[in-house]
Amino acid sequence: MRDRHRATLTPALSRQRERGVIRLFEFGVVAFFLAVFLLARSLAVSAAEADQQAASPAVEQTQPAGDNFDFFSDQPVESTAVVELPPEKPLWQTVGGPLALLGLFFLILAAVWWFIPFESHSVELNLRGLPPAAKRGIAMAVVMFGIAFCFGASEIWYQLRLHGTAEAYFEQMSLGKLIAFTHAHLFGFTTSFFIIGIPFSMQFNQLKSYQWIFPVGLTASVVDVMSWWGIKYVAPSFEWVSMFCGILFSASYLFMLVGLLRVLLFPDVIWRSDKDGPERLQQKRELQEASRHREGDY
Repeated sequence: MRDRHRATLTPALSRQRERGVIRLFEFGVVAFFLAVFLLARSLAVSAAEADQQAASPAVEQTQPAGDNFDFFSDQPVESTAVVELPPEKPLWQTVGGPLALLGLFFLILAAVWWFIPFESHSVELNLRGLPPAAKRGIAMAVVMFGIAFCFGASEIWYQLRLHGTAEAYFEQMSLGKLIAFTHAHLFGFTTSFFIIGIPFSMQFNQLKSYQWIFPVGLTASVVDVMSWWGIKYVAPSFEWVSMFCGILFSASYLFMLVGLLRVLLFPDVIWRSDKDGPERLQQKRELQEASRHREGDY
């Protein structure tokens, strides 16, 4: 009787251990990328401070000598260095522009939903059946792209520390550099999301909510790049769109990264999101049940 009671408790304890290992793995992956992100951010801040210190003597030498002008007198300013501030931009640019760009974000997703509806019986991929070299390569690729995202995000702190604001950073950027900047980021975003989004979407093709993560992240990255042009040529308020999209595509990529690594690194663990979960769970129960009834037990 006691042996039979132990046999019934063993599968439950095993599943609890598996869930504990899974949760520990998930937190470990998030903590790893958080550590890489903080390290890249600290390096960016240090580099910005070093560049500021190197540029400060040159700025002091270019300052014109004082002309003993009395700011409290009624004398007119005759200096040719006086800068006229541009007039304030209307609300349809400062507020309507960012809202229109956010509307474009949702319009792209609506078009994707309309032209490519969800299909429950689409082509599927089971990463557990791939050769070991393919699984290792995919795991390494998604992790390396995640590290690249962390160092790319650290550039934000570098430029903000160096120039003060996003508006000042894009203001000093030439049109040619912005074109090259746009090309490089669109190419990198498309490649990284393609590599991780295709296997993720095919692995979890039976889950309708999971099919939105790939297009949402990719659309957010495209709109983020478009917001840089708005910051430079329309209004600084486009920075809020850039922040929103940056958080959105980072969270989407991290979610897909953790989902793929769970399947690749723990192929024998049965997940709630597995399309073949019920069949594998039934096979596991049958093996456990068969192992309890051996010859000589009766």
